Amino acid sequence: MSDLVVDVLTGAVRGGTAIMFAALGETLAERAGVVNLGTEGSMLVGALAGYAVAAETGTPWAGLAAGLVAGGLLALVHAVMVVWRRADQFATGLTVMFLGLGLTSLFGAAYVGRAAPGFDPVAVPLLSDLPVLGEVLFHHDPVTYLSFAAAPLMWWWLRGTRGGLLLRTAGERADVLHVHGYRPGLIRGAAVVAGGALAGVGGAQLATAYAHAWFEGMTAGRGFIAVALVIFAVWRPLWVMAGSYLFGAALALAPALQARGLSLNQFALDALPFLITLAILAILGRRTLRAAPEELRRVFT
Repeated sequence: MSDLVVDVLTGAVRGGTAIMFAALGETLAERAGVVNLGTEGSMLVGALAGYAVAAETGTPWAGLAAGLVAGGLLALVHAVMVVWRRADQFATGLTVMFLGLGLTSLFGAAYVGRAAPGFDPVAVPLLSDLPVLGEVLFHHDPVTYLSFAAAPLMWWWLRGTRGGLLLRTAGERADVLHVHGYRPGLIRGAAVVAGGALAGVGGAQLATAYAHAWFEGMTAGRGFIAVALVIFAVWRPLWVMAGSYLFGAALALAPALQARGLSLNQFALDALPFLITLAILAILGRRTLRAAPEELRRVFT
């Protein structure tokens, strides 16, 4: 297998990890019946919190925890406005996204260009020596290894646990929960906050493991890609995982080609992930709405 293909596949895993965490978080929210366009904002505050706390404490694990908390807190704003105050989901999500952008622009200036400890690649003994697969899958940072288990665990939790059943019921038949004494609003709010926390983890991974830096607007639309990915992955965590690596490959293609001296339009390459998003959504059209949770169809229609 050529070096270019190996580099792109390796980059797909590295670059797709942040998107995967955000998309899995959005999967939780949407399975509960809430769309969160503020996922981009949760990623941004997670990236800044992760990098800043890693810089101040000297440990990237503290930064990862800070990213989780920051992403969840911003998503809590969306949950309060949408679930309990009945605000429009799309307008509120965009507002929360701009809030995250503003907060990170304000508080992140001090960390631009500042060094911070991050997660370095760790080779898995024996497995990292496998041809092709060793380089592609088993020579990454610890957060990427955690992501390998995230999608299967979420699939199992949604399908095989009481908590997963309650969350899916909140997105399908909230009246059933009322009959049995549960509070659908509380379940939806918790799902949105948990989804934002996962997006914050994705942002922290982006800053402390992928880029090893903080700069304004560093998520560059990954949160919006994550929201779109959930829709054409038909709200299935394992499909989300595969789709995340597809977009990670699109992100990795440009630097891989440039490293080999190929002269291509940088702006066209940067636009490739978004062109893929638009193309897939155009092909699927409204057909995916048939598989959407019932409460979510009311939002889209």
